[in-house]
Amino acid sequence: MNELSVTGLTSNPTIFDQAIKGSAAYDAAIRRDLAKGRTGEALFFDLALEDLTRAADLFRPAHDRTNGVDGWVSLEVSPLLAHDTVGTIAAAKELSARASRPNLFIKIPGTPEGLPAIEEAIFAGVPVNVTLLFSREHYLAAAEAYLRGIERRLDAGLNPRVGSVASIFVSRWDVALADRVPPALDNLLGIAMAGRIYRAYVGLLAKPRWLRVYNAGARPQRLLWASTGTKDPRASDTFYIKALAAPFTVNTMPEATLLALADHGEVGPIMDAGDEDCERVLERFDEPGVNLEELAGRLQDEGAKSFVKSWNELIAVIATKSAALKPGA
Repeated sequence: MNELSVTGLTSNPTIFDQAIKGSAAYDAAIRRDLAKGRTGEALFFDLALEDLTRAADLFRPAHDRTNGVDGWVSLEVSPLLAHDTVGTIAAAKELSARASRPNLFIKIPGTPEGLPAIEEAIFAGVPVNVTLLFSREHYLAAAEAYLRGIERRLDAGLNPRVGSVASIFVSRWDVALADRVPPALDNLLGIAMAGRIYRAYVGLLAKPRWLRVYNAGARPQRLLWASTGTKDPRASDTFYIKALAAPFTVNTMPEATLLALADHGEVGPIMDAGDEDCERVLERFDEPGVNLEELAGRLQDEGAKSFVKSWNELIAVIATKSAALKPGA
C-alpha cells in the first residue's frame, strides 16, 4: 500500500466473484453466516462489509492525515436498484450505518433514478461515490444532485462536509467504437471526453453556488477516473493513466495497470482546464457519424445491465459455495 502510494480502494461484484470463487478465503465466514440463516444477497453484504470495514481501517491513517481527502474505500448498493430511487436510498443508508466508518463511500449509479437518491443520501450524511458517468451532461447532473444535498444540509443547520466523488468511465468510450471509426481516431474518444468533463468540473467549482458551500465548510466533489485499464492490446498498458493526471482528481486502477505504472509508467503533462484540444478531437467524431449524446446514454444503460449480470453471477457463486459448505454437504 505505502510502497505503491495507494491511498484508497474500490470494490465491485466481479472482484468479489473472483475472490470467492477462486479461493477458500471466505469459506469460514460463509459457514458462519449459513449457521445464522443468512443466504444470498444478505450473506454477500455481510462478507463485503467485513472486508471493506477492515480496508477502511487500513486506510484510516491516510484519511486522517489528509483531513478526509484520501483514504476512502467504496461499496456499491445492489445493481438491481439502478432504477429504484426509494430502494437505493434505503440501501445506502443501511450499508453506511452498518459500516460505521467515516471513510467508506456508498456507490450509487448516476442514472436518472439514481440522481435523487444521491441527493437524499448526501443530505442524510452518507458519503457517495457516483458511478456510471460517461459524459459532461452525466457529470453535471451528478454534481447538481450532490450540491443540492449539501445545500439542504446547510439549510437544516447540519455539517456540510460529506465526502463524494463522481466516477467517469473512460475506456468504455473507446471500446464502444473499436473498429467503427477510422484508425486515426482509435483510442482518442475516452481521453477527449475526460478532457471535456474536466473543463466543466473546474468551471463548476468556481461558480458562486459552490463558493458559498465551500465558505460554509463543504468540500468539492472530486472527479474520479474509472475504467482506466487499457483494453486495446495495441496501446500502452498505462495509456489512460499517463493522459489523466489532473489536480483535484482520483484515479482508480486495476492491479495490473497499477503494477505497470510502478514498473515503467510515466505521467504525462498535467491536464489543463483551459485547453480546448479535447473539443477539436470530439468534433472529428462527427465525420464517422457518431452521436456522442446517444452513445453516452447507451453506455450508461449497458453499464447498468453489465453490473446486474455481474451481480447475478456473484449471487450464483455464493449459492454454489453455500451448498457445498452446508453441514452434511
